[in-house]
Parts: sequence; C-alpha cells; structure tokens
Amino acid sequence: MTRCEELYEFLVNKATALTERWYEESDKTSGVYASTNPEEIRFLKEQNKLFHLKFFQVLKEDEDIFLKNLEEWILAVAKDESHQVTPINSIMKEFYRVRNHYLELVQQFIVEQNGTEEESNKWSQVIIDTMDHVTIWFLEEYDRYSMERLNSHRELINELSVPVISLTSNTGLLPLIGDIDTLRAKYILDEALAQCAGKGLDRLFIDLSGVLIVDTMVAQQLFQLHESLRLLGIETTLCGIRPEIAQTATQLGLSFENITISSTLQRALQSTVLQ
Repeated sequence: MTRCEELYEFLVNKATALTERWYEESDKTSGVYASTNPEEIRFLKEQNKLFHLKFFQVLKEDEDIFLKNLEEWILAVAKDESHQVTPINSIMKEFYRVRNHYLELVQQFIVEQNGTEEESNKWSQVIIDTMDHVTIWFLEEYDRYSMERLNSHRELINELSVPVISLTSNTGLLPLIGDIDTLRAKYILDEALAQCAGKGLDRLFIDLSGVLIVDTMVAQQLFQLHESLRLLGIETTLCGIRPEIAQTATQLGLSFENITISSTLQRALQSTVLQ
C-alpha cells in the first residue's frame, strides 16, 4: 500500500467523526444549517459525510475520475432547495471549515505515521488546490440554479400579472400593477394579444392606476399593444393614468394621440354602458 493510499484509509476512517465535528462547529444561524428538524439534520450530515468520502478519492484516483465521481454531489447539493435559500457566504464558510479540518487530519497522520515535511506539504497543497477548485465549481452551479429559479419565478409572476378578465362576452379588462420593465412590457404585449384573440374580444380596457413608472421603452410597448389590438379589430381604452406617468410622458415627448383615454376605469365602463 502506498503512502497516499495509507492517508486515504486514515481519512476515510475519520469520516463519521469528521462530520460530527463539522456539524458541532458549523454556523447554525441561517439557512440549511439552522434547521432543528432531526430528519433534516440527519440528511445534512449524510450529505457532508458523502462529500468527505468522495473528496478523499483525490488521493488515489486520476483527476478526471475524481471530478466525475464528485459531480453528482455538486449538482445535487447546488440545486437542493434548502441550500438555495442559504446565503452563499454561509456555504463558503463551511467549505473553508471542512478544508481546515482536512489539513489538521493530514498533520495528525504525519505525526502518527512519522511522515516527512515533504509529504505534509504535498498533501496539504493537494487539499487546498482541490478544495478551491471544488468550491468555485459549487458556486458556479449554485449561481446557475439560482438564476433558473429566479427566471422561473419571474415567468410565473409575469403569467399571473397579465390576466385579461372577461367583463362580457366581447369586452375584457387588463389590470396592470407594479413596476413594468422592458422585459415585462414585452411579455404583456405577447400575452395580452394571445388572450384577447382567444377570448374573441372587441374591446379591452387597460387599467394603469396601479403602475407608478413608465419609461420610453415601456410606453412604446404599450402603444404597440394598442396598435396590434387595433389591427385585430379590438378597441382599446387606457384608464387610470397616474399624474406621475402623465408628467413623465409629457417630459419625454410621448404622444397619446389617437388613443382613447379615461381618467378612471369606472368612468370608462360607465361611458361604455351609455353608448
């Protein structure tokens, strides 16, 4: 058995105790580490011990094989819901804590097995370099899954924020609430057109009373929505334009010419009933 294999066996035999020590010393103030649920704690410890066992293989496997064996753990934990809601700085602290535990065990092995300074330096550098690589890899996957979750939530919010409500068989209402950026404005344009056409509407009221800010790009999208609906034979009325938006539109030189406007949705509906 080579010296690397001896160190590997030494570390593997310490894996359970290493996990218990890590959990006792971990920062339990946030995220996945703060859980008091026994089952969640058990699962967290299992994840940690599995990491040890996979990481120690760097001492006896080729780099490609080692990384391939570790990939499943990295991907699974990076997208784990409990870790996704844990601050990334807290996760990084635990990676560094584990790295330091490994370095301490290497020194313990050197003392117990009469190792050399050269062996100590070599193995310590392997652990430091490998842990740095693994930490960066984890952070990249964590960030990728975070963006996927963010985009998924944004898409859901967009879907829920473009409700074309049928008022009658041929009249609908599109209430818009909150900030409208360029991406959301584009989504509103596409989704509103599809819903209006699907419902067979002849008239659509767009209520802007819940929108505080409209910039040039967003205004252009709203005008484009008006023109697109007109081409579909759908009459559009803008309702509830707030004074702030009216003032901004004037300052930007935006024109509401040829667009039917009502001060409030109530007045627009009353006007329609009287026609």
